Amino acid sequence: MHYFRVHPGQWDHRLAMLRAMGLNTVETYVPWNLHEPRPGDFRRLEELTDFLEAAARHDLLAIVRPGPYICAEWENGGLPSWLTHTLGRRVRTGDAAYLERVDHWFDQLIPRIAEHQITQGGNVIMVQVENEYGSYGSDSGYLLHLVDLLRDSGIEVPLFTSDGPEDHMLTGGAVPGILATANFGSEPEAAFATLRRHRPHDPATCMELWLGWFDHWGSEHVTRTAADAADVLERLLKEGGSVNIYMAHGGTNFGTWAGANHEGTYRPTVTSYDYDAPISEDGRPTEKYWRFREILSRYNSAPEPPPAPPVLPPSRVRMTGSAALADAFPAESVTAPVPPTFEELGLVHGLVRYRVDVPGPRQPYPLTVDGLHDRAHVYVDGVRVATLSRDGGESVDVAGPARVELLVESLGRVNYGTRLGECKGIVGGILHERQYLHGVTAQALSLEELPPVPFREGTGSPVPAFFRGSLEVEEPADAFLALPGWEHGYVWVNGFGLGRYWSRGPQRTLYLPGPVLRPGANEVVVLELDAVGEPVVEIRASPDLGRPERP
Repeated sequence: MHYFRVHPGQWDHRLAMLRAMGLNTVETYVPWNLHEPRPGDFRRLEELTDFLEAAARHDLLAIVRPGPYICAEWENGGLPSWLTHTLGRRVRTGDAAYLERVDHWFDQLIPRIAEHQITQGGNVIMVQVENEYGSYGSDSGYLLHLVDLLRDSGIEVPLFTSDGPEDHMLTGGAVPGILATANFGSEPEAAFATLRRHRPHDPATCMELWLGWFDHWGSEHVTRTAADAADVLERLLKEGGSVNIYMAHGGTNFGTWAGANHEGTYRPTVTSYDYDAPISEDGRPTEKYWRFREILSRYNSAPEPPPAPPVLPPSRVRMTGSAALADAFPAESVTAPVPPTFEELGLVHGLVRYRVDVPGPRQPYPLTVDGLHDRAHVYVDGVRVATLSRDGGESVDVAGPARVELLVESLGRVNYGTRLGECKGIVGGILHERQYLHGVTAQALSLEELPPVPFREGTGSPVPAFFRGSLEVEEPADAFLALPGWEHGYVWVNGFGLGRYWSRGPQRTLYLPGPVLRPGANEVVVLELDAVGEPVVEIRASPDLGRPERP
């Protein structure tokens, strides 16, 4: 369970659910980019220590995986975008500039973990060195630097690495003298046999037992039957192994923190991180929960689960105000010969509006974007003419002279593999036929938080636009927000970012945690980028994560 994927007001309930499933320990990653979004700008670090204290209240030990790289289907694998922009391929190596930034980050982070170690009267029993490094690199000096750094920073409890149960992964990611663990989702006997071949004296430990999975936009919802998952868990425990269930409770990629994968094509991750886990996104026990509880209770005591959180009754929220997206952009702009990337503009998450002129007179030629990351609306002389996508290969014919604008959106930075650290925006150039168009003006709008929006009464603002309505609540409770007739955009409730929505699915609802709400009026803001029918959102009592993937 990741503290950053669950509203703090719900930690106690979710931790109680873990304990009642028969678990004795909770594991969490720590996302560097959440806590240092800009160099030296440290934020929200108290959340980790508060979470560890909450776990202790529920009689749970803790395992912390501080990275600095975490993967986790999280934006940029947890690495700050300013870091990967500056250092590129030098991250996750022994490069001196990279290690200097890691040292500075760990100076802030590790003492907070150290003070909660079991040796200091706390509940932290293990700390991870990097994350699945054998799937990425072979710089053993880098891993040894991290070991020394963790020890010098006060970590006394056992350190460990985690990698896939493959020879090249274990030899690339393991460190002599440090416990090696394996990550897998099936065939525990074979996985442990490989691990034991490399580490015959290490206890057999699965640091990630994948008993569910995550979803990508445009794909079907991935599920795994409770019977199949329970069978693997039971076989692993019969092997005498220790296990971390990934995920016991997945939670949500709130705001704009969902990552992406690139396996031949770019595949952005959805907002929900339900993961088909035994504890659902809104904290309810599933069939997997009861199957796992029956198995785990043979090994550990399991108190009764807490009551399920209350839910709001179904309702509809009509939008009553709106504002054109263009009116929310700040006046500041940058003009350069080539399009500046998000990172060059200092933008972590959001939108960039690029403007460039097509010379003329000239006949219509295809206008394309070299290195579009990830999606763009194209306007010619103020009229929207096309939507381009990263891997679509589309173009639009434009005659000159003309003013071209491109509204470019990031759909999440790649979190795993060789494309880690890619820049966002336009990373190549804007071409008319084969000719680069130079002299580009760019304006950036951050969506890290809800930006100031000059709302007006009525919903007549042309899309892309912000829309605002009010949700009346007697008693705050959980809900799911649906947007039938809306196409693609973002939602905030009382300024809290619920995440992205997209009509292409599979996810059709956004989870609305009860602690976000207050009695009385609650502001609902929707940024719609593509198109909208009736400007109404629905409050529902249950989720719609999409049609399950076919076997």
